[in-house]
Amino acid sequence: MIRDTLEMNRLVTAMSSLGRVGLPDDIGPMIAALLSEANRWINGQRIETSGRAAP
Repeated sequence: MIRDTLEMNRLVTAMSSLGRVGLPDDIGPMIAALLSEANRWINGQRIETSGRAAP
């Protein structure tokens, strides 16, 4: 819906500190990093991947 609706795309883009709508290639590397064995002690965390700056 966001990708295909210009008005929704503009709304989400305006909320993003990166100035654009996120793509699967933006999220995939973060997920892969979290799933690596090096991060086995990360648990119970909320990790923001929206492209917005933390409040």
